[in-house]
Amino acid sequence: MPEKLRISSSHWVLIAALLVAGYACYLLVAPYMNSIVMAFIISLLMFPLHEWIEKKIPKHNNLASLLSCVVLTFIIVIPLLAVFAAIVQQGSSATQQIYHWVTGGGIQEFFKLPWIVKALDFVNEYLPFETIDPQQIAQKIGQLATTFGSNLVAISAKILGDATNFLMDFMLMLFVLFFLLRDHDKIILAMRHILPLSRSQEDKLLEEVEKVSKSAVLGSFLTAIAQGFAGGIGMWLCGFPGLFWGTMFGFASFIPVVGTALIWIPATLYLFVIGETNWAIFLAVWSIALVGSIDNVLRPLLMQGSAGMNTLMIFFSLLGGIQLFGLIGLIYGPIIFAVTIVLFNIYEEEFHGFLKNQDKS
Repeated sequence: MPEKLRISSSHWVLIAALLVAGYACYLLVAPYMNSIVMAFIISLLMFPLHEWIEKKIPKHNNLASLLSCVVLTFIIVIPLLAVFAAIVQQGSSATQQIYHWVTGGGIQEFFKLPWIVKALDFVNEYLPFETIDPQQIAQKIGQLATTFGSNLVAISAKILGDATNFLMDFMLMLFVLFFLLRDHDKIILAMRHILPLSRSQEDKLLEEVEKVSKSAVLGSFLTAIAQGFAGGIGMWLCGFPGLFWGTMFGFASFIPVVGTALIWIPATLYLFVIGETNWAIFLAVWSIALVGSIDNVLRPLLMQGSAGMNTLMIFFSLLGGIQLFGLIGLIYGPIIFAVTIVLFNIYEEEFHGFLKNQDKS
């Protein structure tokens, strides 16, 4: 029989002091929490590769961790730089085309289309809104087009700032990743020692966090890559810059509910406006049937995990995660749900007899 722990007043003081100190430590690292969490998740994904490197150079843990970080840098940064350069080139071409279309009278031609005229007449006659004047709308869009140059400079400055922040966050993540890979066994042993759970419960909790972390990353980012690839092909076939708009498809896939419709619906309308009806229909069917099915099939399949999370729970974990934490919430949300489910399972095991008696009463 294990000896029961008697908690004295000094123990309560120690626990309270630990909680205060822990909260103070959290405040210190809170600005860098996203980088720390991403380093933790990437360490799980890279650990098989790191173990292989360790076997090749045993007794050189620092060098093995450094090589793993270098490999990660080449895997992520080099392709990103190449893609970013192509995106800037194609994005500049696409924005110039839009600018010339607007300033060349394309927007006026759009409002002269028979079905647009009928739709505006219907809205102005039957719906309780202020009268929509196509000329005013065209004038506003024309004014935005004339300030396009200054807006582009501001956007470029923001992109440069975001790129700088990304580089700093990436370097911080690499720094944390180095120590997570090097001291992986010590960190796991320390966590097992501190957690007041049985070994089987600790295994279940840690395994579930690892599995859901991997599935959250793979589910979100592989789905974005697949939708970006499929969307980029569809846009390229319709005459748009494929790499640029494929990247936009990938980013839009992170937005719940709306998703890639934010890209393909305006593109389809544009094709209708310029008279490319067949290509407009093709893009709409391609986006709904292929790009949309990727999100409906691939994401739930990859994010199902082993915690028994159904599609509804996955949906709210993603939606709530983005609402609370931003884009990184795509990872935080599923992890929080999964840990909660595991804790409920542990609770059910610990209080099985009591719950069984309660059911019979």
